[in-house]
Amino acid sequence: MKPGMVPPPPGEESQTVVLPPGWQSYLSPQGRRYYVNTTTNETTWERPSSSPGIPASPGTHRSSLPPTVNGYHASGTPAHPPETAHMSVRKSTGDSQNLGSSSPGRKHSKENTLTINCVTFPHPDTMPEQQLLKPTEWSYCDYFWADKKDPQGNGTVAGFELLLQKQLKGKQMQKEMSEFIRERIKIEEEYAKNLAKLSQNSLAAQEEGSLGEAWAQVKKSLADEAEVHLKFSAKLHSEVEKPLMNFRENFKKDMKKCDHHIADLRKQLASRFAAVEKARKALTERQRDLEMKTQQLEIKLSNKTEEDIKKARRKSTQAGDDLMRCVDLYNQAQSKWFEEMVTTTLELERLEVERVEMIRQHLCQYTQLRHETDMFNQSTVEPVDQLLRKVDPAKDRELWVREHKTGNIRPVDMEI
Repeated sequence: MKPGMVPPPPGEESQTVVLPPGWQSYLSPQGRRYYVNTTTNETTWERPSSSPGIPASPGTHRSSLPPTVNGYHASGTPAHPPETAHMSVRKSTGDSQNLGSSSPGRKHSKENTLTINCVTFPHPDTMPEQQLLKPTEWSYCDYFWADKKDPQGNGTVAGFELLLQKQLKGKQMQKEMSEFIRERIKIEEEYAKNLAKLSQNSLAAQEEGSLGEAWAQVKKSLADEAEVHLKFSAKLHSEVEKPLMNFRENFKKDMKKCDHHIADLRKQLASRFAAVEKARKALTERQRDLEMKTQQLEIKLSNKTEEDIKKARRKSTQAGDDLMRCVDLYNQAQSKWFEEMVTTTLELERLEVERVEMIRQHLCQYTQLRHETDMFNQSTVEPVDQLLRKVDPAKDRELWVREHKTGNIRPVDMEI
């Protein structure tokens, strides 16, 4: 029982007035008597009766809280008088041990919550749908609170771990893209080398005339194209491959720091949850011991004195205080984990956007360089096209004849 919550002294109302089944009376810190229905958790200042006007059975004002024993619900929540239903009695007595609550809006009774892997969630059957933190987006901070069953085993994987795996996979994909561009560079360099080598080939070097000029330009265009591809490969290295490889160089190390930090908070949460369960069990045992001694005294099966009852009551009250303290510590740990999860997942989300935008930017640079290469390649072929349009077999013949002619007098028949 909390300080200031005093049961009726023996021989007073408990012996002169018979309360309906399920009702118990207590004194508020101000000394005013109030009544608690241990079945429905209904509280009232008026003494209940069994008459039809004041029902002692469960009514429409039913609470989901567990039964009250010695001023405490079975979950460790104190049963308060009507005017302090949402205030701790410890607070009214000046006790500073009443710790703050945890995550926003998560003060619920045990029946309205569901604990999975030491994390407390609203029970789907009793709680309305929660408002998303970022309702207009599919944000990491809204969809990875629960753990997921590990497809490779019987354990579970934390939602945050899935986000880390995605980030590390993205880092690996980025590295592989850089390696892909490097292979493209090698191909360009090898291609340029072969083009330059082919441009020095002497085959058909003796072709003459306008066709010979066009053929010579064909070979020269190979050397020019080789130069274009060498420049293309150099720009790919400096403007695409190298930035992809160097982006977020210490990313994996940073992710490990995040992983350890969140994992430590989960471990602390698990430890606090174990302490709550232990304290809850201890409270149940103390309450059971108090009830048993009280019943033995009532039916006079034991020589237990009133002092024994008071001692058992003090132990029960202390167990209730311990449970409240453990619950508060658990809620603080869960609040800390909640805040760090939101902060860190939003940072992971930002890093992912940054990575994708960076890759998109450099792939756009790749396509731009490729367009420029095609354009320069076209410029190396254009002189060939111009010369080919000027190829004139008749002119070539004329030029050759003029250079190589041996005489233009034709032979005639010999006369007899």
